[in-house]
Amino acid sequence: MQYRTVQRNLEMSVLKITSLIIISSVLLHTQSADYLYFATLPHRATALTGSCVQIPCTFNISHFEDKLQKTTFIYGSWLKNISQFAHKDSFIAFNSSHNIVKGFSDIQMIGNLSEGNCTTVFNDIMKNHSDLYFFRLEMEPDVFKATFNTNHDYSIKSHKTVRINVTDSPQPPELTPNDLQEVMENTTVNVSCSAEAPCPKQPPKLSWSNIPKSAIITTQLQEKPDKTQSVFSQITFKPSYMDDRKNISCTVTYPRNTSNDTTVETTMMLQVLYPPKETHVIIEPSASVSFGTNVTLTCKSKASPSNDMNYTWYKHGQDSPLAGGKKISFTVSQNIEGLYFCTAENKHCKQSSADVQVAVKRQNGSYKLVIYGGIGVLALLLLSAVFFYCMRTKILGQGNVRGGDQAVDSNTDMAAIYSNTTLTITKKSEISEKKNNELHYGEIDFSKLQTDHMTKKENIKDPETEYAEVHVSER
Repeated sequence: MQYRTVQRNLEMSVLKITSLIIISSVLLHTQSADYLYFATLPHRATALTGSCVQIPCTFNISHFEDKLQKTTFIYGSWLKNISQFAHKDSFIAFNSSHNIVKGFSDIQMIGNLSEGNCTTVFNDIMKNHSDLYFFRLEMEPDVFKATFNTNHDYSIKSHKTVRINVTDSPQPPELTPNDLQEVMENTTVNVSCSAEAPCPKQPPKLSWSNIPKSAIITTQLQEKPDKTQSVFSQITFKPSYMDDRKNISCTVTYPRNTSNDTTVETTMMLQVLYPPKETHVIIEPSASVSFGTNVTLTCKSKASPSNDMNYTWYKHGQDSPLAGGKKISFTVSQNIEGLYFCTAENKHCKQSSADVQVAVKRQNGSYKLVIYGGIGVLALLLLSAVFFYCMRTKILGQGNVRGGDQAVDSNTDMAAIYSNTTLTITKKSEISEKKNNELHYGEIDFSKLQTDHMTKKENIKDPETEYAEVHVSER
């Protein structure tokens, strides 16, 4: 009996405690609901020195519309490093009530506080501006005053609000996908490039290089989940085998309020899978060889992948393949003449080369005639040149001895001396009259030159003859 009494009392005590906990929770929630507030800020924002950084900011307060009706003046502030507004070491970088800016050249709150928007732009930001920043809202007269934190756990300082990191060099753009090893030829490919845009009013400029000619480019400014912005560009193309192993680059240029802009770049290699292309045969030493010569045929082809290529050789007139492998060699004999070709194959497809002719060189009369004929013509030209040089030297020597006062009869005497030859001199043109001596250009035909004209020339003696200088054009 006593045991049952104790148990009943214990159950009643537990029931009372549970009821008190539930009632306390309801009262606490009702009381705190009137003061519920929070802000949405990015945990981190990266800025570039000499530029600006935009901090997207929104806030929510319980019964905000009712509070606005009681408010005559609303303004926001940004505190640096310390969130306690009344702290002795607190640093108020910006106060929108009188547009007070401290430690910065310019800060602008572009959001409408009456709509719960506290977005702010920090201009001309420098390295010493890197720190934690807290947003504070005040609604006068004494309607609402609070400093917002994204995390109310004060032991985690880095998560209280937004941290601004200022750097001299921006992060390189991000390429997606960053590895294109499985791109098949003539399939549609999309490659995107994104870069941070910490200052949307001065967005970075993005460009592509070494992309396929068929690529279509689209570029726009995008908002990320944390409300920060980035420049996003995408190229769409169908690669060909000529695009294999191209280094595609995405370059981003950031404008700054300094003498030089900042440029960063990211590069990736485009690898295209394709069947054999440009398959052809190389013959060594040549396509026309002599008996007993060793000949090597090599099958060349472009393909990707190329490490599993299979090569097969064929000869016209034979039903079965001749051999396998990239190269074949044989000794030239009469029965190897003919047309040859090869096929190259990988896992995607195969391709055949054009036919190549393997012929045996024959030593025949026509081949020797070409050699000898060429030597005969060369010898005739050399003999003619020597003969003409001797004649001209002798004529000039006699003219120097005779003197220059008998030039009137020179043409007559020359005709008499060479009357039995077929030497024909045709006047071509006259040189300018400003020259002292008239020079005649003519053409000499040696085709009918007699063998006895030199003898007749020696028997003619005329002391009155003078020899003029004649320039002869070459045949």
